[in-house]
Amino acid sequence: MNLWSSLERAARLYPRRRAVVDGARAFTYLEVRERSAALALELRARGLREGERVSILSWNGHEFLECYYAAAGAGLVLNPLNVRLVAREQAAILRDCGARLLIAQAGFEELVAGILADDTAVESVLWIGETPAADAASAYEAAIARRKAAAASFRPSARGGDDVAHLYYTSGTTGVPKGVMLTHRNVGVHALGTMAELSLSDRDTWAHVAPMFHLADAWATFALTLAGGRHVMLAKFEPERALDLFEREGITITNLIPTMLNLMVKHPSAPGRDYRSLRVILSGGAPIAPDVVRAIVRTFGCDYVQTYGMTETSPYLTLSLLKEHLRALPEEAQLVYKSKTGRAFATVELRVVGGDGADVPADEATVGEIRVRGETVTPGYWNRPAETAAAFEDGWLKTGDLAVIDAEGYVTIVDRAKDMILTGGENVYSTEVEHVLYAHPSVLEAAVFGVPDERFGESVRAAVVLRPGCAADAAELIAFCRERLTHYKCPRFVDFLNELPRTGSGKIQKRALRDPFWVGRAKQV
Repeated sequence: MNLWSSLERAARLYPRRRAVVDGARAFTYLEVRERSAALALELRARGLREGERVSILSWNGHEFLECYYAAAGAGLVLNPLNVRLVAREQAAILRDCGARLLIAQAGFEELVAGILADDTAVESVLWIGETPAADAASAYEAAIARRKAAAASFRPSARGGDDVAHLYYTSGTTGVPKGVMLTHRNVGVHALGTMAELSLSDRDTWAHVAPMFHLADAWATFALTLAGGRHVMLAKFEPERALDLFEREGITITNLIPTMLNLMVKHPSAPGRDYRSLRVILSGGAPIAPDVVRAIVRTFGCDYVQTYGMTETSPYLTLSLLKEHLRALPEEAQLVYKSKTGRAFATVELRVVGGDGADVPADEATVGEIRVRGETVTPGYWNRPAETAAAFEDGWLKTGDLAVIDAEGYVTIVDRAKDMILTGGENVYSTEVEHVLYAHPSVLEAAVFGVPDERFGESVRAAVVLRPGCAADAAELIAFCRERLTHYKCPRFVDFLNELPRTGSGKIQKRALRDPFWVGRAKQV
């Protein structure tokens, strides 16, 4: 299986279907196939050999989708870059993966100049959009125009199966970024799994709102194309623009980061819009508070599914889809299950294991680590055999996520192992405290983390962003928590910020909040 085949299938079955909408531009599947083939021919003409890496630095757009397919068709490995990294960080990734070509979007000229000033293997840049940096030889659209005549007879690479298709570098929240290898088989099987699990079809319209350089959204490039659905692009997330897109384009399904959904449902313009086309909203990439789930269901009036996954697993590991007999429960009881992390995704086996390596009891109380295996799990990290070996035990990927599991097989993540707070010998799971803070009417966003404490080892601290026009002080929020949680779980300090630090995918970056308190101390993870 080469991922190119999903585009070939769509072009054959839905040649005149309006496949991609990107602002004022729109393309049929036949046109997307032609443009992607032309780009693949350009990559070959530049001397890139099968198995080599090509990197892309871009916001969401039709070009990103074309690059995913062109790289697959040409037998290359695509390396999507996090646009929020600085030049030094980008150069380190390019140096590690050895990319000789960088595809970059207009607007990143200064960043690219900084990258090129560093020590990398990059020989040339192909520019998307209008920029003084591009001439006829380095302009994306000119390159496609040069190769269009030959696109109809394009023949894809024979690479596929267990050959590497994508190289995603981790966000760096746990240290130096590592290149996660995903094969054609990993991504292709995941696409088939999502089609089956989410009933994706040619009736669906997907909103590419979460960044396409991140797997929270990138997987849909292949799954929606395989299903013959329609792709709609939003270059950068803004709550009101995303809400507008839902209405204007008749979006039926999308996957968003919880922080994005939280800002959308709390936006003043959210109520009263026409969301009739929406059939399901997915959230993933981080835990989500039950109160935010209630607001999503209330605002959009559609089904909600929580997802959980990792870059290393293509990404989905669980979905909070309800089993048939659970749909007979009262609405509030159903919401309890929808707010859980979910049951195992179709393509994986999943266990929750204790420190002794045995499965924990399904009592929804005993905490263990999630471990998984399956055809959508990475073969490992790029050029890092030792770290690859350390990530697996007896063929099972160790996720580092702590969870409980219930009798129905639904897991609930209580924390990342690195985010768990140990205070006075007691474990505090930051997500539990965050869920309480999100229930306060004045809180827009919250992050909870551990800081050094001479007496207890660690103490609980919270960083909070208040909703516009609302007020609350630290004493009020701490008292709010103490009414709902045992005392040792409650924050001792609350910092009020204008915004919380984020990774490039939009997730809250707790490390940026936590690390300054641990300078010179042992706990920096």
